[in-house]
Amino acid sequence: MEKLAKRSDARIGLTPNAKRKAVSNFLLGMLYLGPMLFLMIVFIFYPILKTLYYSFYSTNPRGVPVLFVGLDNYINLVTSDSFLTSMKATFLYVLYTVPIGVALALFLAVIASEKLRGIEFFRVIFSSTVGISVAAGSTIWLFIFHPSIGLLNRVLGYAGISPIAWLTDSDWALISVSITSIWMGIGFNFIILLGGLQSIPEDIYESATIDGAGYWTKLFRITLPMVSPSLFFVIIVTVIHSFQSFGQIDILTQGGPAESTNLIVYSIFQNAFIHYKFGVASAQAIILFIVVLIVTVIQFKVGEKKVHYQ
Repeated sequence: MEKLAKRSDARIGLTPNAKRKAVSNFLLGMLYLGPMLFLMIVFIFYPILKTLYYSFYSTNPRGVPVLFVGLDNYINLVTSDSFLTSMKATFLYVLYTVPIGVALALFLAVIASEKLRGIEFFRVIFSSTVGISVAAGSTIWLFIFHPSIGLLNRVLGYAGISPIAWLTDSDWALISVSITSIWMGIGFNFIILLGGLQSIPEDIYESATIDGAGYWTKLFRITLPMVSPSLFFVIIVTVIHSFQSFGQIDILTQGGPAESTNLIVYSIFQNAFIHYKFGVASAQAIILFIVVLIVTVIQFKVGEKKVHYQ
């Protein structure tokens, strides 16, 4: 047997010194990766498995599983009008915030990439929202949307337009929250896209200018294709972040009026920490995870084909 083992090691080129070196390298790698793996297990993998476990149980107000219900939590959710309303509001919110937010950030990044005097000041202004917390930003917009003393209704009053109940009208509440989210997300998207624009080699533009290409030709034939990796990253991150929005909902509308802004994450919060239905909330979280995973995979399958990597 020992001869056979030595022959097999010799066939695959593993000498005793090579085996010891491979084991040493593996242990050294685990030494570096160990702390991060421990944190991922404690704060990512364990909570996911615990959530999946809770989703098959009915729990008491303390969150202790008391009855195995199987798929009942999932079945009750997909047949619930409240859950379907929440999912509809969530997809509408993503539809409102992602295209407009990304397009506006790209527009500002293109402007800020121009070599103009004093453009650094505008770069600071455009990226300033990245340093504002969700709570602070939502509070600012809470006063802007105020029905009587808010800035928006005052401007409308000067124009002779009747005041709008931005946060208490079900037709306007989700739009108002979306405006807040777009404003808060512009800073991050702007910084990423501006970095992508500034990484484009200048000689490409010089060659295009020599060939007689105008501004719009260079924008659509050079700038957008070359910035597509950064744009693809921003779209992926913005979509995921939109599905996870919570703070602005809690501060501005608390899910109302008439559940028009009751996004899926806020619905999870209500079921878990207000109604103490931890099993139902866990099932909602698993459904949200699956939805985000599917949307992300679709984005990679469809969008990555159009990305131009340098």
